[in-house]
Amino acid sequence: MISDESDRFNPRDPKPADAGKPSKSAKRREARKLATQALYQWHMAQHSLNEIEAQFRVDNDFTDVDGAYFREILHGVPAIKSEIDSALKPCLDLALEELDPVELAVLRLSTWEFIKRVDVPYRVVINEGVELAKVFGATDGHKFVNGVLDKLAPSLREAEVKANKR
Repeated sequence: MISDESDRFNPRDPKPADAGKPSKSAKRREARKLATQALYQWHMAQHSLNEIEAQFRVDNDFTDVDGAYFREILHGVPAIKSEIDSALKPCLDLALEELDPVELAVLRLSTWEFIKRVDVPYRVVINEGVELAKVFGATDGHKFVNGVLDKLAPSLREAEVKANKR
């Protein structure tokens, strides 16, 4: 039993000091947004990853961004680009070269998460990819991204997908 009234929670008290801080998932979402833009730039301009990263860190406020995750994505996707593209090809009706570059960036990022970040549930990977496509992609790009990632998930996360369908 609490003997001191000052130790009790009072709903009228001001919010805790960390109440306004974004959660880990919110910081990762912001990292994914910036990484999508950076991967698009890398694909289109072929600048070095270090140049792109430096530019993004100067041009953007990273206060509410998981900077380490941004860096991991930015350097991780190009490192296994051929593996990512090979995984994507069977799920596409178009050649990679024919895809919208923004949607390609989203698909590569999401595929990288499927492959390298098994700590991120596959449904979260799909949802985050769809949300990125809604923000950056063409009008119905999110539907396309959802369809591709939904086809891709069972091949890269077979056990997890099967376990969730029970």
